[in-house]
Parts: sequence; C-alpha cells; structure tokens
Amino acid sequence: MNSIKIEVQYFNGCPNSEAVLNMVKKFVAESELQINFDEILVETQENAEKYKFRGSPTILINGKDVEGVEENKTPSLACRFYKDGLPTEEDIKKIIAPLITNQSINPN
Repeated sequence: MNSIKIEVQYFNGCPNSEAVLNMVKKFVAESELQINFDEILVETQENAEKYKFRGSPTILINGKDVEGVEENKTPSLACRFYKDGLPTEEDIKKIIAPLITNQSINPN
C-alpha cells in the first residue's frame, strides 16, 4: 500500500477550523489504513508564505489540495471558502481510494 499523508493547515479564529480538524482526526482514528496525520497551525504571515497557505482550513492529501487548488502565490492569513461546502469524510475517502494498492483494504 502506498503511504498516505493528510495535513490540515489552519489558524485559530477561523470558524471552520475546529470542525475540519475534528472530522479529519476522527477519520484518521477510525480508518483501517495507515495514515500519517499532521496538524499545521499557521499563525504568522511568515508561516503563510512558508506553507503557501491556501486559507484556513486547508486539507492536503499527499501534498495535494482536496479541491485541487494550487499553492497560493500571495499567501495570507485568511479563511478558506469551499465552493461545495466543507470537505467531508466521504470526500476524503474518494481522494484516498486510488492511492490504495492493497485490494484487501476497502476505504469505504
């Protein structure tokens, strides 16, 4: 099976950060897959630039944004707008499914 890494980038004060963090942590805890999880608190403009911050909260799976948003060329500490609403566990499962090479584990 390929390695799976999920990273959540956020800053405190964003109204959606806590909900997304809780959802991702629950998904990782309940998953049968081996997932490396990182929580990145972006508190400064310097950190926003370092991570090319797309906004809070951002979910990256193996370095790719869940909505396919490219790295921000002018990052700032801003809340993120998701055009179809906040990502869900189902959205994460759909993104992870093609990454799984061991057919004995079902991501659903």
